[in-house]
Amino acid sequence: MKDKPLILLSNDDGVAAKGIQELIKVLRPVADLVVVAPSGPRSGASGAITSEVPLKCRMIRREPGLSVYECSGTPVDCVKLALHTIVPRKPDLVVGGINHGDNSSVNVHYSGTMGVVIEGCLKGIPSIGFSLCNHAADADFSFTLPYVRRITEEVLQHGLSVGICLNVNFPNDSVLKGIRICRQTKGVWTNEFQQAVHPRGGHYYWLTGEYRNDEPEAEDSDHWALDHGYVAVTPTKIDVTAYEIFEELSHWNLTV
Repeated sequence: MKDKPLILLSNDDGVAAKGIQELIKVLRPVADLVVVAPSGPRSGASGAITSEVPLKCRMIRREPGLSVYECSGTPVDCVKLALHTIVPRKPDLVVGGINHGDNSSVNVHYSGTMGVVIEGCLKGIPSIGFSLCNHAADADFSFTLPYVRRITEEVLQHGLSVGICLNVNFPNDSVLKGIRICRQTKGVWTNEFQQAVHPRGGHYYWLTGEYRNDEPEAEDSDHWALDHGYVAVTPTKIDVTAYEIFEELSHWNLTV
């Protein structure tokens, strides 16, 4: 693994998920790949890490230019462990996905796929997350792959500014209109739990929910792009400091 760039891949759907297998297939001609992914689904893991039990990790596949490991931990655990003990050198790129499901708008805060990307970015490595708006296990990723390769090649060539990563979402539409550079849509999840009566008494709750787009006509947003057949590329920052409120806060009486 010396002649080509080195890419570290992970996801939150598990090492056997179709999305990451498609990602491996399309990026093998581009770079040497090390895959360290969860042993099973970890959707919604966000930036969670495992701190109370030890991690297990084992190699499940090795070929020229490709090593695949499964890890018992979260997506972020996978990246941390890979960078600590598995990769032969600092990767040129960290890639998460291809996720089975939408990670646009506020979903970026819950997403294990974007947990992978943000962890790579925190480590100073250019990082990209890819997601398809289709939750099906056998989703068709074929129409996304030319875009995945093109965006990956561009980031390998140009890099990304420190502290910035890319959140790329694909509409579930085999005829794509192109790419739009977007901001995160303002929206919120509502009706998030479904309650049912437990047969042994009490209640239990299934996480469900409905996404409410608070600005459906905003043409510069990622949801508008996806709703109109475009690939949404959202540059995402690690620094979440609200610099614009510094002046206002300076006038508060915070003396105790």
